[in-house]
Amino acid sequence: MTSAHPQVGHVHLRVSDLDRAIAFYRDVLGFEVTQQYGKQAAFLGAGGYHHHIGLNTWDSAGATPPPSGHTGLYHAAFLYPDRASLATVLGRVLDAGIPLDGAADHGVSEAIYLRDPDQNGVELYRDRAPADWPRDADGNLAMMNDRLDIPALLAEAS
Repeated sequence: MTSAHPQVGHVHLRVSDLDRAIAFYRDVLGFEVTQQYGKQAAFLGAGGYHHHIGLNTWDSAGATPPPSGHTGLYHAAFLYPDRASLATVLGRVLDAGIPLDGAADHGVSEAIYLRDPDQNGVELYRDRAPADWPRDADGNLAMMNDRLDIPALLAEAS
């Protein structure tokens, strides 16, 4: 089925160590390597898609992360199909010793924020059904930034 609206197809990231980046996106976040070009590039996807994430070291092998306060990608967001899947990936993140930058209940979604090994911002989230989205008295979307109950989420891991 073709959508009449634009969609985001993939994100391509410069990384300093391809093997380390692959281990994070494959082993922690759950993507599959679909193709790899030696130590220079790899493509990872989910659900049989050719790639959602491109990783490359073409001009960044061994490089340091960009300094804070500069322009660039704020974060890449990865949608998980349900609360149990989000809880499962959160468990893998915590088991890997990766610190969280934050976690929030936005009303429309539940989100977890962290950094990949190259300090790229990563959001892991699940959407609520549109019928459950918070709305104001006029019916307008009323997103929020409430605290996400991490222990309650982890209890739902599959």
